[in-house]
Amino acid sequence: MSALIDAKNLSLSYGRKAALQDVSFQIPAGRVVGLLGHNGAGKTSLMKALVGLKKPEGSLQVLGRDPFRQREQLLADLCYIPDVAVLPRWARVHELVRLMTGLQPRFSPERARQLLKRTSVGWDDKVKSLSKGMVTQLHLALVAAIDARLMILDEPTLGLDVMSRKSFYEMLVDEWCDGERSVLISTHQVEEVESLLSDVIMLDEGRLVLNISLEEMDSRFVALSHDPEAADAVASAHPLLRYRLQGRPTALFDGAPPPTVAALGQRVRPSLVDLFMALTRKPEIQAGQA
Repeated sequence: MSALIDAKNLSLSYGRKAALQDVSFQIPAGRVVGLLGHNGAGKTSLMKALVGLKKPEGSLQVLGRDPFRQREQLLADLCYIPDVAVLPRWARVHELVRLMTGLQPRFSPERARQLLKRTSVGWDDKVKSLSKGMVTQLHLALVAAIDARLMILDEPTLGLDVMSRKSFYEMLVDEWCDGERSVLISTHQVEEVESLLSDVIMLDEGRLVLNISLEEMDSRFVALSHDPEAADAVASAHPLLRYRLQGRPTALFDGAPPPTVAALGQRVRPSLVDLFMALTRKPEIQAGQA
């Protein structure tokens, strides 16, 4: 099956500011992909290009369509939640379901009812009476009731408390991810999404610094926990990042370190947060914290 998203050499600028620089990647069916990067890394610009709100340079196909030129047709097969769940405050839940039924031919009101049963949102509740977390869950229920092949989420849980974020992602995985659909989640809450993801795309200042499955990540990147006395010898092998793990000095390498260095410590699994810090921190910050 062809890729649901096929991006080649994407670049996008705002005046002299480059938001995306020569970004290329593919997302096949059945994947849950994390789009990671600090604020200003280019995540939202990429999301806007994917849903046809911005026209980048390069080649971009989403569900076999040009998002900018074929946006109306694309949105019939795509779900999108931007960083702020904007729903009319005056509306009741059942009114929003009726509105979606008229606007989106692939929307299922029965499916929306089923999804809402997983939340504390009532059928007759007004949006203005709901907490921010409940509004976000309502938004997800409405969007996930669309029979689409691709869901794009731009910081969907921004500003929510821990329990609301957990509920949102549990509902997403349990009720929408089925092995055929794909989800692209833009976030900087790296530690919260790692367990959900099959793949990671990482941006830094508009450039693609990593595009890898988590399975490949575990085999490619090596973290070495070692005694303080071995710090200089480990540093001589030029790790990507030096940090502390459970109180012990730890070094992160792209690939296996030399055998003489590997013998100085114990291999441990690097987290996605560790890798994110290693690949997106400013060189001068890394030097100052080594």
